[in-house]
Amino acid sequence: MQFVVRQPRARQVDFSRLKYMLNGASPIPAALLKECIDVFKCGFVQMYGMTETTGTIVALPPEDHVEGLERMRSAGKALPGIELAILDPDDNRLPPRQVGEIATRSGSNMVGYWNLPEATARTLGKDGWLRTGDAGYMDEDGYLYIHHRIKDMIISGGENIYPAEVESALCDHPDVAEAAVIGVPDEQWGEAVKAIVVMKPGKTASATDIINFTRTRIAGFKTPKTVDFMDALPRNPSGKILRRNLRDPYWAGKDRQVN
Repeated sequence: MQFVVRQPRARQVDFSRLKYMLNGASPIPAALLKECIDVFKCGFVQMYGMTETTGTIVALPPEDHVEGLERMRSAGKALPGIELAILDPDDNRLPPRQVGEIATRSGSNMVGYWNLPEATARTLGKDGWLRTGDAGYMDEDGYLYIHHRIKDMIISGGENIYPAEVESALCDHPDVAEAAVIGVPDEQWGEAVKAIVVMKPGKTASATDIINFTRTRIAGFKTPKTVDFMDALPRNPSGKILRRNLRDPYWAGKDRQVN
């Protein structure tokens, strides 16, 4: 969608044949979503799921895509026949708005990983609950808000920092096209927040500009300490950012990654 709306003729094209656009695989920045709504003028459906759940299990319908509405930041609600829960490490359910691991139960969940009993045991818990590896919370109305992949969480000075929150703040910058946030080694804090930023065509900014902008939107300890610029972020065929490709060079030679 980003490739299309950034084309010079995008706003002169007649998109009236479009009724809905379904998006998923990775979070869409709020600024990009607003731009797409303005250009395509159709209904948008945010979708969330994984291979282990046989596809989509959560959806946010067009009527919830309203600027300023909190739900616009969510992944949506569970589809019929799907159960959701937010669990702590001991499989206890957490109350609304408390972050934990997203778990799901339905008849479409996988039976297990082929010939990988240990991986299956880590993913499929008791009573058929499948742990997704994603961290998030649900609000009082059952809307799911996804924070990050658990393995991507950054721990800096004992504080948990969710990359998606920092990336959202970065993408609020009017000249930033997309961003990824990773943890890199830091002698004092264990890990430090690093932002990798892609600027919109023809736009430039300094690392200081980006850091100062982000500081106005999130807490100081979550603000990136350093910023790198790239022409494009590495992604897999489904569109997910390959964070490991971004992170590995900084952890080369280390015994382990802090996060």
